[in-house]
Amino acid sequence: MREFKVVVLGSGGVGKSALTVQFVSGCFIEKYDPTIEDFYRKEIEVDNSPCVLEILDTAGTEQFASMRDLYIKNGHGFIVMYSLTNHQTFQDIASMRNVISRVKGSQPAPILLVANKLDLDCQREVSTAEGNALAEQWDCPFIEASAKDRINVNEVFATVVREMNMTSEKRQKKTKADEEEQ
Repeated sequence: MREFKVVVLGSGGVGKSALTVQFVSGCFIEKYDPTIEDFYRKEIEVDNSPCVLEILDTAGTEQFASMRDLYIKNGHGFIVMYSLTNHQTFQDIASMRNVISRVKGSQPAPILLVANKLDLDCQREVSTAEGNALAEQWDCPFIEASAKDRINVNEVFATVVREMNMTSEKRQKKTKADEEEQ
């Protein structure tokens, strides 16, 4: 069974823990309690292939930047999340993508862009169009979700698994092509 390390990144308060806990244990955390880091394991099946996800829920604060680089180095796929009720969290994620690119170097890193808090649509500060435009710029999928109402929660993790599978298939094809050239 394949194992994937998924790293969840985003500013403080965007709902990284709420989304992860909703996915892993099916309950919503009402109270905001800043995370330093939490680690979860869950077996899922995506497109008839069972796999194990090791999900690292990271701190949203800069003080843990050195730890974050290590997580990114070891991560196979990334969920980069912002709150659609807070435009600043949307602006903050560009630097996270830059960190992923810097740490991963030439290896392609599967990223999924997630707008959380769809249940608070009436307080929306970031439009769906803005999210789509950024995802297009990053060449990655985009999903709007609600950890509270459990909207697209499973879809977020299934999509990141599909992205990781596609990246590893591309890498295998490239390796095979390189070997045939020699």
